[in-house]
Amino acid sequence: MIDVAAEAGVALKTVSRYVNGAGNINPAMAKRIGDAITKLGYRRNLAAASIRPGWTSKTIGLLISDLANPYYSSIARAAEARLRDAGYLLITASSEEDGDTHDRLVDSLFERQVDAIIVVPPRSSGRPWSSVREPHPPVVFIDRPAPLEGADTIIADNRGGALEAVDLLRAKHEHVAFLGDSLSIYTMQERYLGYGDALRRRGEQVDPALVSTSAHSEQEAYAAALTLLRAGKATAIFAANNRATVGALRAFADEGVRLPLIGFDDFEAATLVRPAVSVVSQNTQAMGHLAAEVVLQRLDRDTAADSRLEVLSTTLVLRGSEAE
Repeated sequence: MIDVAAEAGVALKTVSRYVNGAGNINPAMAKRIGDAITKLGYRRNLAAASIRPGWTSKTIGLLISDLANPYYSSIARAAEARLRDAGYLLITASSEEDGDTHDRLVDSLFERQVDAIIVVPPRSSGRPWSSVREPHPPVVFIDRPAPLEGADTIIADNRGGALEAVDLLRAKHEHVAFLGDSLSIYTMQERYLGYGDALRRRGEQVDPALVSTSAHSEQEAYAAALTLLRAGKATAIFAANNRATVGALRAFADEGVRLPLIGFDDFEAATLVRPAVSVVSQNTQAMGHLAAEVVLQRLDRDTAADSRLEVLSTTLVLRGSEAE
């Protein structure tokens, strides 16, 4: 900044105000500073600045379970937009549902002096969060319950959304199959419970022959859907995540049959097939935006304030695939 001030012919303090976003600098002076910064290639060293009293890194960490899943990319996009407006950079990483990887990434983000982190707890647990020693920046958990008592948490009503979808399918079709991922994942377990709730409303029990919980990837979902179709018992399918839905659609195409279908989580191609795919839609934009808001509130006030638990409602979007 000393070099920039000399090049622009202004005081060092004025350069400091400029690079920190002050808006009340004389326009001609601001232009000289901007030109000097361009000429000299100056960049602020936020990592160094963050160790000064009252300064921060202006970065937030987002630790999700799967970067390739459009569900999480939508959450990340919403969080990033809100944090960008507040002057923060979002750093995103994926645990791939592995507890040890998750723990290493948490430590890495803390070591980089992020101001806070937003976390999707992994399926495979690592160390208990209670063992992470203070002080550490604020942590907000999303998508799954917080593994830390008293932490801010934002989740969706997975069980209620699944119950509504399966109840509608079962009203028209006798044997509704469950196609999903491992029940060790909280969200999947909740959707499976909603599936069972809908059947019990009609005095029925879950038939294990209609349940598949191996659809972690699209290819695995495809294979599981083929197995269900070839067994010949299912008359409708509840696909418990977007990859299960896509796998089921591929299996329909290859087998030359279509069963009534409702998926959990919307996806871009859902309206491109005919009939378009009916889904239980989560408001991922709201989840990402709210996570960012809670983080900003924690950074703006005493972190000892009461924690928040937000349960976001889901919406059943009917497009025709449920009635085939």
